[in-house]
Amino acid sequence: MTFLQVSKDLLEGFGTTLLLFILTLILSLPLGLIVSFGSMSKFKPLRWLTRSMVWVIRGTPLMLQIIIVFYAPGLLFGVTLSKRMTAALIAFVINYACYFSEIYRGGIESISKGQYEAGQVLGMTKGQIFFKIVLFQVIKRIMAPISNEVITLVKDTALARVIAFPELIMVAYNIVAGYGILYPLFYAGVFYLVFSGLLTILFSHIEAKLDYYR
Repeated sequence: MTFLQVSKDLLEGFGTTLLLFILTLILSLPLGLIVSFGSMSKFKPLRWLTRSMVWVIRGTPLMLQIIIVFYAPGLLFGVTLSKRMTAALIAFVINYACYFSEIYRGGIESISKGQYEAGQVLGMTKGQIFFKIVLFQVIKRIMAPISNEVITLVKDTALARVIAFPELIMVAYNIVAGYGILYPLFYAGVFYLVFSGLLTILFSHIEAKLDYYR
């Protein structure tokens, strides 16, 4: 197998990895905020239900969650998820939404009550206080842990191969197994290194832009 063909196959694998990565971020970031509101709710049943879900998701391996999402509907209800992409995406979104929710919660709770009280004195509603006073301060405080989770997501996409999802590592492994050549695995590692490096530069730039929130 030529180097050009290996490159083409790995690029296709990276395309599916990138799609899973982007869709997971688009869906899990806002969902994580909603989950964080549930975990901070004054309504105890909702708060304990949300925190219990977060505890279970954070306390079990992502690989196990992917397997459950893919196989459980068929075993329990006779409904099979025909697309492996759908199963992988559901598992990743739920998992990362729970992790992001804890980051959001820590950021929101770190804002002093005095700022909320100041907004109330000015006659602002709770929504106005959150979006006009609190939100941008929270973004500044959580940017570092969020960037860490995002870069972790890049590497975690490789776990989707457990349900034969054709992501980058699975494509590289199939080439290695089929043609008896080892370098595609190292070549795949270059894709991860470059992509993670670009994300690191991007988040560093964003953090620099947010420096005025000190």
